[in-house]
Amino acid sequence: MVNAGDMNGSGNLMDFLDEPFPDVGTYEDFHTIDWLREKSRDTDRHRKITSKSKESIWEFIKSLLDAWSGWVVMLLIGLLAGTLAGVIDLAVDWMTDLKEGVCLSAFWYSHEQCCWTSNETTFDDRDKCPQWQKWSELLVSQSEGASAYILNYFLYIIWALCFAFLAVSLVRVFAPYACGSGIPEIKTILSGFIIRGYLGKWTLLIKTVTLVLVVSSGLSLGKEGPLVHVACCCGNFFSSLFSKYSKNEGKRREVLSAAAAAGVSVAFGAPIGGVLFSLEEVSYYFPLKTLWRSFFAALVAAFTLRSINPFGNSRLVLFYVEYHTPWRRKTTRLGKYPVLEVIVITAITAIIAYPNPYTRRSTSELISELFNDCGALESSQLCDYINDPNMTRPVDDIPDRPAGPGVYSAMWQLALALVFKIVITIFTFGMKIPSGLFIPSMAVGAIAGRMVGIGVEQLAYHHHDWIIFRNWCRPGADCVTPGLYAMVGAAACLGGVTRMTVSLVVIMFELTGGLEYIVPLMAAAVTSKWVADAFGKEGIYEAHIHLNGYPFLDVKDEFTHRTLATDVMRPRRGEAPLSVLTQDSMTVEDVETLIKETDYNGFPVVVSRDSERLIGFAQRRELILAIKNARQRQDGVVSNSIVYFTEDPPEVPPNSPHPLKLRRILNLSPFTVTDHTPMETVVDIFRKLGLRQCLVTRSGRLLGIITKKDVLRHMAQMANQDPESIMFN
Repeated sequence: MVNAGDMNGSGNLMDFLDEPFPDVGTYEDFHTIDWLREKSRDTDRHRKITSKSKESIWEFIKSLLDAWSGWVVMLLIGLLAGTLAGVIDLAVDWMTDLKEGVCLSAFWYSHEQCCWTSNETTFDDRDKCPQWQKWSELLVSQSEGASAYILNYFLYIIWALCFAFLAVSLVRVFAPYACGSGIPEIKTILSGFIIRGYLGKWTLLIKTVTLVLVVSSGLSLGKEGPLVHVACCCGNFFSSLFSKYSKNEGKRREVLSAAAAAGVSVAFGAPIGGVLFSLEEVSYYFPLKTLWRSFFAALVAAFTLRSINPFGNSRLVLFYVEYHTPWRRKTTRLGKYPVLEVIVITAITAIIAYPNPYTRRSTSELISELFNDCGALESSQLCDYINDPNMTRPVDDIPDRPAGPGVYSAMWQLALALVFKIVITIFTFGMKIPSGLFIPSMAVGAIAGRMVGIGVEQLAYHHHDWIIFRNWCRPGADCVTPGLYAMVGAAACLGGVTRMTVSLVVIMFELTGGLEYIVPLMAAAVTSKWVADAFGKEGIYEAHIHLNGYPFLDVKDEFTHRTLATDVMRPRRGEAPLSVLTQDSMTVEDVETLIKETDYNGFPVVVSRDSERLIGFAQRRELILAIKNARQRQDGVVSNSIVYFTEDPPEVPPNSPHPLKLRRILNLSPFTVTDHTPMETVVDIFRKLGLRQCLVTRSGRLLGIITKKDVLRHMAQMANQDPESIMFN
């Protein structure tokens, strides 16, 4: 409290905001932060810490701790994100195999782990061992025959339904925000939007558990996108432990950008790709220090995951390759019943997937097999070629060979799997469960790529004299590698869905270890983006953001229309005048009435209603908190107390109640544009400065206001879209 002097014998006045009070400077749910204000607050905080550090050794130590707190947060995020990813990978492997059988020696072992420990496993039958038994062997002592097949089929469906039902129930009851991929919401949050609870501790717990369940159920979805959400929940949790980040929404988003990089790092074993993904795809504000911290968090997460070794090969990569040649719904009838929707889709998926070996296995295993080159020791159907008995080539230099019956059988099964994956993924993505689109998209592309690769390989073998093969494919040479076609197809399909380019190429070569094939990956990424952009400029995540009406101003969108600020500002002609506060002529009751009768986020403050000369801007939330705290802590503040925003108190009649000074909550430098400013410039200003609103003036006189929602609605209208689809500010 400060003494404002004695006025008209009424005693001491106070600017009570000289003392901090709870919740000042915070934002309401589903509102956008003020980036300029957050930046200014952090600058003030840093200036105070720097000046205090010269006063004593203790203050100097505190300043060092503050400077290093960012790196500590990154270390903690990397450790927790890597640990959770490793646990999820191990649990998914075990529960996926649990649908088909159980390990008798240790029930917590997956099929592969169970047979690792067996001394009776042979190379030819490395997937078979006495310790691992299918459910038919365990229950009816039969491994072959119709009855055994039907029993295994039935239990496969039952396990899938149980996993899916438990997942959707947990999401619905405990953490509704745990559904979906999470990346569209993360992009929106990083742009400055507030969604309380989306990165909360319950969301973290439920998403981690249910992610294991839904992936194990066999639904056509991946865990990679949701792992970004999980990592950002970790980032939000650790940032709340440090006041530097918990009290500044702008600084918190720097941590979340780094957490997103760590999420991609553990999802794909791609720390560099994770940093580029955060920079290219999700981050809105990405200063240089965030780049270094993102890399550190991604590196720690990757090393943590490697120490857990969930893939059992001491590698970070999911699909290591070594070649020896250089959609979402908003409303549907079924969507109104989320539990029933999940059960129905899971049942359909399990029933159709089980008979086909390429859809029965997990999607990660399928992609791994499609990426693999056919060596002499491979036993896959895809490698059933007719070998020349007189061949004396080294094992790693096998020439092109004619396809055997196994390859033709696999082609039919892959064709059916391709159609199934495309159709079922459309319905699966968007259900009320954690669901990623990365791996299903890659699977579709990998299946198509492998089929094309086999086709080209056989054409090259049987028609090596054709002009397209003549110059580079001689008889008996290893001309075509189908696994490489699968890898390029996976990159192309994922790029077409998400519109990723640079980060996609880096993720793919980190994911597969195929650095020397970066050129075909680059060509695939660019071509897929061009083709997809011909159908529409939006990727799946941008489309999801617009579907939900989030106020996301994409830096990639172009605005070339010749409109002015006066065409967009409110109030428009025929509308009620702009709601404003005057600097020293309104009472507490007048301000409370204005707040109650409107739902605006803030109010311009003018000298008087006649002059409309602008002096600042006051946020709605801070007005409410200021008046509430003043009534509780300052004697004499009543409904007819004058509210003033000037340094000196106004002249009031004798015996009047104490006036209330609120200058400390007033933004004295709100961003303004003139009424003839081109909207192209206004849009650019909103993007680059992260504005929440700007005021429109002419010669210092207030004319109107433009909010972020107004900008987005105007852009939608100019693009012949529904402007009412933008629901939040």
